[in-house]
Amino acid sequence: MAVKQHDFEADTGKILDIVINSLYSEKEIFLRELISNASDAIDKRHYLAATNQSLQSDHGYAITLCADEKAKTLTISDNGVGMDDADMNSALGTIARSGSKAFLEQIQAETAQNSKSGDKKSADKKSKNAFSLIGQFGVGFYSAFMVADRVEVVSRKAGQDDAWKWSSDGKNGYSLDKAERAEAGTDITLYLKKDEKEFLEEVRLDYLVSKYSDHLAYPVNWQPPQVDAPRQLNTGSAIWTRAKKDISPEDYTQFYRQIGAVYDEPFMTLHNSTEGMLNYTSLLFVPTARPFDLFNPDRKSRMSLYINRVFITDECEDIVPPWLRFIRGVIDTPDMDLNVSREMLQKNPAVQKIGKALIKRVLGELKKKKEKEPEAYEAFWDQFGLVLKEGLYEDYDNRDKILDICLFRSARSGALISLADYVAVMPESQDKIYTLSAETAEQAENSPHLEGFRARDLDVLLMTDPVDEFWMQAVTEFDGKGFVSATRGVFDLDKGRRKQMQRMMPKNRMKMPAIRNLLA
Repeated sequence: MAVKQHDFEADTGKILDIVINSLYSEKEIFLRELISNASDAIDKRHYLAATNQSLQSDHGYAITLCADEKAKTLTISDNGVGMDDADMNSALGTIARSGSKAFLEQIQAETAQNSKSGDKKSADKKSKNAFSLIGQFGVGFYSAFMVADRVEVVSRKAGQDDAWKWSSDGKNGYSLDKAERAEAGTDITLYLKKDEKEFLEEVRLDYLVSKYSDHLAYPVNWQPPQVDAPRQLNTGSAIWTRAKKDISPEDYTQFYRQIGAVYDEPFMTLHNSTEGMLNYTSLLFVPTARPFDLFNPDRKSRMSLYINRVFITDECEDIVPPWLRFIRGVIDTPDMDLNVSREMLQKNPAVQKIGKALIKRVLGELKKKKEKEPEAYEAFWDQFGLVLKEGLYEDYDNRDKILDICLFRSARSGALISLADYVAVMPESQDKIYTLSAETAEQAENSPHLEGFRARDLDVLLMTDPVDEFWMQAVTEFDGKGFVSATRGVFDLDKGRRKQMQRMMPKNRMKMPAIRNLLA
């Protein structure tokens, strides 16, 4: 009996209901999604106009928000590539079909076909690097129905004379008919639900644009009815996308203070772009002053994740670990896998690779700072050393690198020294790193356990941070020398000196009675 192949069947109404009511955690996300779609549409037109000047806009590119309180409508307009009736049927009439993704795939296919090398994979990669779009899943548009009873889309495709209107209540399908529009682009009009009037308010829309779309390449303007001059809501500048040579230290500091709501100077600024199998840009700031909530149990990373300049989340613990939670900055990548709502990171190799690379870079730069500017590094350590030492028991893979940049108080000199500094001046006969734990530095320095070590000029590292008790259970040695507590057990502190004297003795010890008496 032949096996029959069957197509999946779906209740489209129920699927759309799930998309509208269960996909997103916050209703406000709809504005991010629609503005992102508008940005993609402008990108498409800009890209096509590079080879067809007739498609170029004569008025520049912009996204416009217009709220009509009487009609209770919010309209998001753009002068992007626009759509014809076939595009509307495909992009708006088919759930989970991404027009942006299809456009990008078409570009990649054409690039591969025209590539002289004939290497489709490398051509696709080159195309992807050169042109990226925000849309991935083809469901963002339907988020509009979270706040609207009805949505109308009027669009005119660049290069065509006809405009079309798509209309739906999100329940009973959609209608499609001819319409009028003066120029290419798209208007999406939301007939808001009774309890969603907040999205007609200029202040509310201003906040949401600043939160999610502040760094888009195109202006997002506020244009209420009967007002001639629009007001731009977003800054339209993503500092991390600019070349480092074009950014002044003052620019970096201003951005650092803006995203962190702080007033100190950054201790370090790390701006880096990576291209290859994984593409991302990172702009990281290491603060000078400790934030007041650094040890708050609920405090999380202050890093922000962007996808092509669009804000996604500031919960990036899968990228930046808790022991680096004092770092501020942004990560922007087109290659990050998100859940369908684009609100959460997916656990995948890309997340791990970016996280490992950022940790490696931060630790490497801190080590350079410790070596080149020891006084400045000591001030940094005084603020953030406690947090960094959490990594000694939380992050096995980076434990050695963290140990390299740790500082400890020396009982002998009173100065902060590294483990490498301690080992470098150890007597040849010493084979242990001596430590002493106490609640405060004063208690440690006055401990009677130090008397024997001081008498023999043996240094002891004072462990007075609460976190020391935890990491020292996981770390047992450094540079092949084990950690030993000065308060536990009985030490033969003269053992090393005896060994040294024994090496000085000739083979015939009977002829050296004075040395034998000394060793007795």
